Amino acid sequence: MAKLGFLGLGIMGYPMAHNLLKAGNEVALWTHTAEKAQELAGKGKGKACRTPREVGERADIIFLCVGDTAMSEECILGEQGIIHGAKPGTIVVDASTVSPSRSRFIGERLAEKKILFLDAPCTGSKPGAENGTLTFMIGGDKAIYEKVKPHLEEMGKQLYYCGGPGMGLHAKLSQNLILSNILQAFNEGLVLSTKAGVNPELMLDILNNSAARSGLIAFKAPYVFVRNFETNFSVKWMHKDIGLMLDSAKELNVPVPLTGLTQQLFQAAISKGFGEEDICSTIKVLEEMAGVEVRKTE
Repeated sequence: MAKLGFLGLGIMGYPMAHNLLKAGNEVALWTHTAEKAQELAGKGKGKACRTPREVGERADIIFLCVGDTAMSEECILGEQGIIHGAKPGTIVVDASTVSPSRSRFIGERLAEKKILFLDAPCTGSKPGAENGTLTFMIGGDKAIYEKVKPHLEEMGKQLYYCGGPGMGLHAKLSQNLILSNILQAFNEGLVLSTKAGVNPELMLDILNNSAARSGLIAFKAPYVFVRNFETNFSVKWMHKDIGLMLDSAKELNVPVPLTGLTQQLFQAAISKGFGEEDICSTIKVLEEMAGVEVRKTE
């Protein structure tokens, strides 16, 4: 029986860890809200831990999915981090979306203790995490990836090995760069067409049957039309990811002008108080400016 660990039980992490438990694994659990770890531990062979270090002491393979780079570094390298409890040969798999350069730094520090490391950011939002259908993009040693692959398959359906350390993160950030810019194109187009008088549902049907078809738009538009902005992937976390994209672009000397503008529009949404809402709520910024609301007609 596998002895696993999971750190970070938020919108994504909780259902991911739950799927590991449902597969019959022993899972040591930690999150900032102790009650949440205790509650999830009762749904299988789980053990709520007081610190990331304790998870390190109990598990052979440890997954984490936390909000940002600082959180990841603290969980792994901090005073009570995994590094201080894990034995040599332990595998740490970071499913968080963090800075590729800092992720490589974390891997190097772990290697000094003979602890193995993969970056494995995922996509699929809350429904993918709940249904075990996430897509993982993996960076690191391929032999290590093969060892953890069966457990990634307990949480996801599409696994892409992208190359050495940090390469999974570069793939994930590129995917989110395209996704966030598509979302802004949708926001502009639907606000414009709605104000002109085109029925939003008709406009979506046209998009879905044209070269402009997008899986993201097909999924998100119905939520916008009924004004449901319940969080599957929050504005604040996508804004964080856009910042990572811009940082990576600067490091690699790549111009990304559209992404710079998209970051400002996400910032505007946060400034309006939409940071905790789903990314599709960013349309409200343009709606307010244009004096129109994109919603389902009665």
